[in-house]
Amino acid sequence: MSKTETDPQTGAGPDVLDALYTVIQSRRGGDPETSHTARLFARGRAKIAQKVGEEAVETVIEAMRDDPAKLAQESADLLYHLLVLWADAGVAPADVYAILDGRRGISGIAEKRSRPSS
Repeated sequence: MSKTETDPQTGAGPDVLDALYTVIQSRRGGDPETSHTARLFARGRAKIAQKVGEEAVETVIEAMRDDPAKLAQESADLLYHLLVLWADAGVAPADVYAILDGRRGISGIAEKRSRPSS
């Protein structure tokens, strides 16, 4: 399966992130008692960012345990929380896709060297 194809068995494809982002956006201002996403928004960006960090650590742990199924599950959790963070910060997936697309064919080392120093 290529990066742009939909899996014939699951129906999952790369557009799943855009669809999830749309759902996340729709939960902004929702009832925190009935929506985990609304609860995250209500707690604020610092809490959302903390959850991204926690999920990143859990993803790394599963990667080191060499269990692809658990790694995939933790990766899904990480992506979900990252999308919530993007939504809270006003970053659309298309913004990130454009940056990634602009880096296509550029060495990672060369790309890092081209960034302004901070």
